Amino acid sequence: MSPTPPLPRATRWPLPTFVKLTLVCHALAVLLLLALPSAWRWSVGLLLLNHAAITAIGLWPRSHWLGENVTRLPAPAVARGEVALTIDDGPDPEVTPAVLDLLDAAGARATFFCIAERAVAHPELLREIVRRGHSVQNHTQRHDHRFSLLGTRGYVREIGAAQASFERLTGTRPTLFRAPAGLRNPFLAPVLHRLGLTLVSWTRRGYDTRERDPERVLARLCHDLRAGDILLLHDGNAARTHAGRPVVLEVLPRLLRRCADAHLRLVTLPQALETPPLPALPARYESLTPS
Repeated sequence: MSPTPPLPRATRWPLPTFVKLTLVCHALAVLLLLALPSAWRWSVGLLLLNHAAITAIGLWPRSHWLGENVTRLPAPAVARGEVALTIDDGPDPEVTPAVLDLLDAAGARATFFCIAERAVAHPELLREIVRRGHSVQNHTQRHDHRFSLLGTRGYVREIGAAQASFERLTGTRPTLFRAPAGLRNPFLAPVLHRLGLTLVSWTRRGYDTRERDPERVLARLCHDLRAGDILLLHDGNAARTHAGRPVVLEVLPRLLRRCADAHLRLVTLPQALETPPLPALPARYESLTPS
């Protein structure tokens, strides 16, 4: 395998307060060990406590403690009455076309956080998403469930490969990223910053990859529904109703009606965030593909 190419140059990543405290914690543990070797248990205990906190925060998808994380739309989008519907884990050749038809019928636009391997397997479907006015964004190359355990090189390889795949297939480079299941660790934020990506989670989700009851999924999404919300559904890995129908296809028409009744406008995340397009990737990233 060829070595991972260096990250593009960018402004320095601003260290979050929690990460600064983590560095201070490690420094204190080392100093304590050097000054009082007999107190090694306190040093180890301090480090274990800190790493337990890091793990807990990494398991909290909507946390801002590890870096920038968009959980709601900004004030201008709220003032415009906008809501962002995000659809993860596709494209899926069975479910995604039906989702697109439902969105078209309602005049709604959505953001599809796609898995690059699936996009490569269904390139025309990916292009159809874009052709219909929706946004395609980065949801990793493979959707590896060990994603939150990766280090910097692993993140560069996984996310950079997906960036290259999406740009090659659509001609547009994603500006937004969502981690698999929203799980991450402190190494992710600086990689996203240097790749020009913004982490996006959600305001609320329907848990429609495991919940088979459309009523419960809809209730979770519509509880306190208001302008500025970021909603999460899935076209890939969608759970099935007891009748065998993808849950998203049962939920989506009713969710779209709820939004229309509340005079909420469904737009893509780049529209709501007013995210400018990124320049083309450096040529060296074209070779960055999964092994």
